[in-house]
Amino acid sequence: MDAQRGGDDGDTGHTVGGRGHLGLRVEVADGVAQLVLDRPEKHNAVGLAMWRALPGVLAGLDADPDVRAIVVRGSGSHFCAGADIGDLLAGSDPQDPMADLRAANLGTHAAFAAVRKPTVALVRGHCIGGGLEIAAACDLRYADTTATFGVTPARLGVVYAPSSVARLVDLVGPGAASRLLFGAGLIDAPEAHRIRLVDVLTDPDELDDTVASFVAGLAGRSQLTIASAKESIRALTRAEVGGDGEDAEALAARRYVETIASGELAEGVAAFTQRRTPRFPWRW
Repeated sequence: MDAQRGGDDGDTGHTVGGRGHLGLRVEVADGVAQLVLDRPEKHNAVGLAMWRALPGVLAGLDADPDVRAIVVRGSGSHFCAGADIGDLLAGSDPQDPMADLRAANLGTHAAFAAVRKPTVALVRGHCIGGGLEIAAACDLRYADTTATFGVTPARLGVVYAPSSVARLVDLVGPGAASRLLFGAGLIDAPEAHRIRLVDVLTDPDELDDTVASFVAGLAGRSQLTIASAKESIRALTRAEVGGDGEDAEALAARRYVETIASGELAEGVAAFTQRRTPRFPWRW
Protein backbone atom coordinates (compact mmCIF):
# COMPACT_ATOMS: atom_id res chain seq x y z
CA MET A 1 0.00 0.00 0.00
CA ASP A 2 2.83 2.39 -0.92
CA ALA A 3 1.81 5.99 -1.29
CA GLN A 4 1.94 8.57 -4.03
CA ARG A 5 0.95 12.19 -3.67
CA GLY A 6 -2.65 12.75 -4.64
CA GLY A 7 -5.45 15.18 -4.14
CA ASP A 8 -8.95 15.18 -2.76
CA ASP A 9 -10.57 11.76 -2.32
CA GLY A 10 -13.80 13.22 -3.60
CA ASP A 11 -12.75 13.26 -7.26
CA THR A 12 -15.72 11.98 -9.26
CA GLY A 13 -15.10 9.80 -12.29
CA HIS A 14 -17.26 10.37 -15.34
CA THR A 15 -18.99 7.41 -16.87
CA VAL A 16 -19.51 6.35 -20.46
CA GLY A 17 -22.16 3.66 -20.76
CA GLY A 18 -21.72 2.60 -17.16
CA ARG A 19 -21.48 3.71 -13.54
CA GLY A 20 -18.88 5.85 -11.82
CA HIS A 21 -18.01 7.67 -8.61
CA LEU A 22 -15.15 8.52 -6.26
CA GLY A 23 -12.39 8.26 -8.84
CA LEU A 24 -13.72 4.98 -10.20
CA ARG A 25 -15.51 4.37 -13.51
CA VAL A 26 -17.27 1.25 -14.74
CA GLU A 27 -18.16 0.47 -18.34
CA VAL A 28 -19.91 -2.76 -19.34
CA ALA A 29 -20.15 -3.98 -22.93
CA ASP A 30 -20.45 -7.42 -24.51
CA GLY A 31 -20.17 -9.22 -21.19
CA VAL A 32 -16.96 -7.48 -20.14
CA ALA A 33 -16.74 -4.89 -17.37
CA GLN A 34 -14.00 -2.29 -17.51
CA LEU A 35 -13.22 -1.11 -13.96
CA VAL A 36 -11.22 2.08 -14.43
CA LEU A 37 -9.13 3.81 -11.77
CA ASP A 38 -10.00 7.32 -12.87
CA ARG A 39 -7.72 10.00 -11.42
CA PRO A 40 -5.37 10.53 -14.36
CA GLU A 41 -4.16 13.88 -13.04
CA LYS A 42 -2.78 11.99 -10.00
CA HIS A 43 -1.59 8.98 -12.00
CA ASN A 44 -4.67 7.22 -10.59
CA ALA A 45 -3.45 7.26 -6.98
CA VAL A 46 -6.00 5.46 -4.80
CA GLY A 47 -7.53 7.56 -2.04
CA LEU A 48 -9.31 6.33 1.07
CA ALA A 49 -12.75 6.82 -0.48
CA MET A 50 -11.69 4.77 -3.51
CA TRP A 51 -10.42 1.92 -1.31
CA ARG A 52 -13.74 1.98 0.53
CA ALA A 53 -15.77 2.03 -2.69
CA LEU A 54 -13.93 -0.78 -4.50
CA PRO A 55 -15.49 -3.72 -2.57
CA GLY A 56 -19.02 -2.57 -3.38
CA VAL A 57 -18.19 -1.99 -7.04
CA LEU A 58 -16.56 -5.42 -7.34
CA ALA A 59 -19.48 -7.13 -5.58
CA GLY A 60 -21.94 -5.44 -7.93
CA LEU A 61 -20.06 -6.59 -11.02
CA ASP A 62 -19.72 -10.10 -9.63
CA ALA A 63 -23.49 -10.23 -9.05
CA ASP A 64 -24.32 -8.88 -12.52
CA PRO A 65 -25.36 -11.87 -14.68
CA ASP A 66 -24.38 -9.99 -17.83
CA VAL A 67 -20.73 -9.69 -16.73
CA ARG A 68 -18.43 -12.60 -17.57
CA ALA A 69 -15.07 -10.95 -16.93
CA ILE A 70 -13.66 -7.84 -15.26
CA VAL A 71 -10.75 -5.85 -16.70
CA VAL A 72 -9.07 -3.47 -14.24
CA ARG A 73 -7.18 -0.59 -15.80
CA GLY A 74 -6.06 2.97 -15.22
CA SER A 75 -7.26 6.10 -16.96
CA GLY A 76 -4.69 7.72 -19.20
CA SER A 77 -1.11 6.55 -19.52
CA HIS A 78 -0.68 4.87 -16.11
CA PHE A 79 -2.27 2.00 -14.20
CA CYS A 80 -1.84 3.33 -10.67
CA ALA A 81 1.02 5.14 -8.93
CA GLY A 82 0.03 3.90 -5.46
CA ALA A 83 -2.08 4.92 -2.50
CA ASP A 84 -2.71 8.61 -1.89
CA ILE A 85 0.01 9.79 0.49
CA GLY A 86 -2.37 12.37 1.95
CA ASP A 87 -4.30 9.57 3.64
CA LEU A 88 -1.39 7.82 5.36
CA LEU A 89 -1.47 9.81 8.58
CA ALA A 90 -5.01 11.19 8.35
CA GLY A 91 -6.75 8.64 10.60
CA SER A 92 -8.49 9.51 13.84
CA ASP A 93 -6.37 7.23 16.09
CA PRO A 94 -3.11 8.99 17.03
CA GLN A 95 -1.59 5.64 18.03
CA ASP A 96 -2.33 4.16 14.60
CA PRO A 97 -3.31 6.89 12.12
CA MET A 98 -3.19 4.39 9.23
CA ALA A 99 -5.88 2.19 10.79
CA ASP A 100 -8.74 3.48 8.62
CA LEU A 101 -6.72 3.25 5.42
CA ARG A 102 -5.44 -0.21 6.32
CA ALA A 103 -8.96 -1.48 6.99
CA ALA A 104 -10.20 -0.15 3.67
CA ASN A 105 -7.16 -1.57 1.86
CA LEU A 106 -7.70 -5.02 3.41
CA GLY A 107 -11.38 -4.82 2.52
CA THR A 108 -10.38 -4.42 -1.11
CA HIS A 109 -8.05 -7.43 -0.86
CA ALA A 110 -10.92 -9.53 0.49
CA ALA A 111 -13.27 -8.24 -2.20
CA PHE A 112 -10.93 -9.28 -5.00
CA ALA A 113 -10.51 -12.70 -3.37
CA ALA A 114 -14.29 -13.12 -3.28
CA VAL A 115 -14.90 -12.29 -6.96
CA ARG A 116 -15.96 -15.46 -8.77
CA LYS A 117 -15.40 -14.21 -12.29
CA PRO A 118 -12.07 -13.81 -14.12
CA THR A 119 -10.25 -10.57 -13.35
CA VAL A 120 -7.53 -9.19 -15.61
CA ALA A 121 -5.25 -6.25 -14.84
CA LEU A 122 -4.37 -4.25 -17.97
CA VAL A 123 -1.18 -2.41 -17.06
CA ARG A 124 0.66 0.40 -18.76
CA GLY A 125 2.88 3.04 -17.16
CA HIS A 126 3.26 3.14 -13.38
CA CYS A 127 2.05 0.14 -11.34
CA ILE A 128 3.48 0.87 -7.91
CA GLY A 129 2.56 0.11 -4.31
CA GLY A 130 -1.21 0.08 -3.91
CA GLY A 131 -1.49 -0.19 -7.69
CA LEU A 132 0.62 -3.32 -7.67
CA GLU A 133 -1.53 -4.70 -4.84
CA ILE A 134 -4.59 -4.28 -7.06
CA ALA A 135 -2.88 -5.84 -10.08
CA ALA A 136 -1.57 -8.74 -7.99
CA ALA A 137 -5.08 -9.37 -6.64
CA CYS A 138 -6.33 -10.00 -10.19
CA ASP A 139 -6.18 -13.45 -11.75
CA LEU A 140 -4.01 -12.32 -14.67
CA ARG A 141 -1.74 -9.38 -15.45
CA TYR A 142 -1.30 -8.19 -19.05
CA ALA A 143 1.22 -5.37 -19.51
CA ASP A 144 2.96 -3.49 -22.28
CA THR A 145 6.60 -2.51 -22.43
CA THR A 146 5.94 0.96 -20.94
CA ALA A 147 4.95 -0.56 -17.58
CA THR A 148 7.06 -0.04 -14.46
CA PHE A 149 6.50 -1.99 -11.26
CA GLY A 150 7.57 -1.42 -7.68
CA VAL A 151 6.80 -2.16 -4.04
CA THR A 152 8.29 0.71 -2.09
CA PRO A 153 7.07 0.57 1.55
CA ALA A 154 10.65 0.55 2.81
CA ARG A 155 11.03 4.11 1.51
CA LEU A 156 8.15 5.28 3.74
CA GLY A 157 8.15 3.00 6.77
CA VAL A 158 4.86 1.39 5.72
CA VAL A 159 4.34 -2.16 7.05
CA TYR A 160 2.73 -4.35 4.43
CA ALA A 161 -0.16 -6.61 5.39
CA PRO A 162 0.65 -10.35 5.29
CA SER A 163 -2.09 -10.89 2.70
CA SER A 164 -0.30 -8.54 0.28
CA VAL A 165 3.04 -10.21 0.92
CA ALA A 166 1.46 -13.66 0.45
CA ARG A 167 0.05 -12.73 -2.96
CA LEU A 168 3.43 -11.40 -4.06
CA VAL A 169 5.17 -14.58 -2.88
CA ASP A 170 2.57 -16.71 -4.69
CA LEU A 171 3.30 -14.86 -7.92
CA VAL A 172 7.08 -14.43 -7.93
CA GLY A 173 8.45 -16.63 -5.15
CA PRO A 174 10.12 -15.65 -1.86
CA GLY A 175 13.42 -14.53 -3.39
CA ALA A 176 11.97 -12.08 -5.92
CA ALA A 177 9.41 -10.89 -3.36
CA SER A 178 12.21 -10.20 -0.89
CA ARG A 179 14.17 -8.26 -3.50
CA LEU A 180 11.15 -6.12 -4.35
CA LEU A 181 10.15 -5.48 -0.73
CA PHE A 182 13.62 -5.01 0.76
CA GLY A 183 15.11 -2.98 -2.08
CA ALA A 184 12.06 -0.79 -2.68
CA GLY A 185 13.21 -0.24 -6.24
CA LEU A 186 11.43 -0.25 -9.58
CA ILE A 187 11.63 -2.88 -12.29
CA ASP A 188 10.71 -2.62 -15.94
CA ALA A 189 8.13 -4.72 -17.76
CA PRO A 190 10.54 -7.29 -19.26
CA GLU A 191 11.97 -7.97 -15.79
CA ALA A 192 8.45 -8.22 -14.33
CA HIS A 193 7.60 -10.73 -17.04
CA ARG A 194 10.78 -12.71 -16.36
CA ILE A 195 9.95 -13.11 -12.66
CA ARG A 196 6.30 -13.97 -13.52
CA LEU A 197 4.76 -10.85 -12.05
CA VAL A 198 3.40 -10.20 -15.56
CA ASP A 199 1.68 -13.06 -17.38
CA VAL A 200 1.55 -11.58 -20.89
CA LEU A 201 3.80 -8.82 -22.24
CA THR A 202 2.98 -6.90 -25.43
CA ASP A 203 4.04 -3.89 -27.42
CA PRO A 204 2.15 -0.70 -26.41
CA ASP A 205 -0.08 -0.69 -29.49
CA GLU A 206 -1.10 -4.31 -28.98
CA LEU A 207 -2.11 -4.35 -25.31
CA ASP A 208 -5.76 -3.33 -25.61
CA ASP A 209 -6.45 -5.71 -28.49
CA THR A 210 -4.65 -8.61 -26.78
CA VAL A 211 -6.71 -8.24 -23.60
CA ALA A 212 -9.93 -7.68 -25.56
CA SER A 213 -9.32 -10.84 -27.60
CA PHE A 214 -8.71 -12.93 -24.47
CA VAL A 215 -11.78 -11.77 -22.54
CA ALA A 216 -13.99 -11.95 -25.64
CA GLY A 217 -12.94 -15.57 -26.07
CA LEU A 218 -14.26 -16.39 -22.62
CA ALA A 219 -17.81 -16.01 -23.94
CA GLY A 220 -17.52 -19.31 -25.79
CA ARG A 221 -16.13 -21.23 -22.83
CA SER A 222 -18.00 -23.03 -20.08
CA GLN A 223 -18.60 -20.46 -17.38
CA LEU A 224 -19.03 -23.28 -14.86
CA THR A 225 -15.60 -24.68 -15.72
CA ILE A 226 -14.08 -21.20 -15.36
CA ALA A 227 -15.79 -20.69 -12.00
CA SER A 228 -14.60 -24.05 -10.71
CA ALA A 229 -11.04 -23.54 -11.98
CA LYS A 230 -10.82 -20.19 -10.24
CA GLU A 231 -12.08 -21.69 -6.99
CA SER A 232 -9.44 -24.42 -7.13
CA ILE A 233 -6.62 -22.04 -7.99
CA ARG A 234 -7.52 -19.76 -5.09
CA ALA A 235 -7.90 -22.69 -2.70
CA LEU A 236 -4.51 -24.09 -3.68
CA THR A 237 -2.72 -20.78 -3.09
CA ARG A 238 -2.63 -18.60 0.00
CA ALA A 239 -5.45 -16.35 -1.20
CA GLU A 240 -8.72 -17.02 0.60
CA VAL A 241 -11.74 -18.31 -1.32
CA GLY A 242 -14.91 -16.70 -0.06
CA GLY A 243 -14.00 -17.27 3.60
CA ASP A 244 -16.12 -20.44 3.94
CA GLY A 245 -13.19 -22.72 4.74
CA GLU A 246 -13.82 -25.16 1.86
CA ASP A 247 -10.69 -26.78 0.47
CA ALA A 248 -10.01 -27.43 -3.20
CA GLU A 249 -11.42 -30.96 -3.18
CA ALA A 250 -14.66 -29.92 -1.50
CA LEU A 251 -15.14 -27.04 -3.91
CA ALA A 252 -14.54 -29.26 -6.91
CA ALA A 253 -16.82 -32.03 -5.62
CA ARG A 254 -19.70 -29.57 -5.52
CA ARG A 255 -19.00 -28.56 -9.12
CA TYR A 256 -18.75 -32.19 -10.32
CA VAL A 257 -22.43 -32.63 -9.50
CA GLU A 258 -23.43 -29.23 -10.83
CA THR A 259 -21.91 -29.74 -14.27
CA ILE A 260 -24.14 -32.81 -14.75
CA ALA A 261 -27.28 -31.32 -13.24
CA SER A 262 -26.99 -28.12 -15.27
CA GLY A 263 -26.39 -29.92 -18.58
CA GLU A 264 -23.06 -28.16 -19.01
CA LEU A 265 -21.01 -31.28 -19.63
CA ALA A 266 -23.65 -32.88 -21.84
CA GLU A 267 -23.71 -29.81 -24.08
CA GLY A 268 -19.93 -29.69 -24.30
CA VAL A 269 -19.69 -33.33 -25.32
CA ALA A 270 -22.55 -33.02 -27.81
CA ALA A 271 -21.05 -29.93 -29.43
CA PHE A 272 -17.65 -31.60 -29.74
CA THR A 273 -19.18 -34.73 -31.28
CA GLN A 274 -21.30 -32.70 -33.69
CA ARG A 275 -18.43 -30.36 -34.53
CA ARG A 276 -20.39 -27.25 -33.66
CA THR A 277 -19.98 -24.30 -31.31
CA PRO A 278 -21.25 -25.22 -27.83
CA ARG A 279 -24.17 -23.35 -26.28
CA PHE A 280 -23.36 -23.83 -22.63
CA PRO A 281 -26.45 -23.42 -20.41
CA TRP A 282 -24.84 -22.55 -17.05
CA ARG A 283 -24.97 -18.88 -16.10
CA TRP A 284 -23.47 -16.77 -13.37
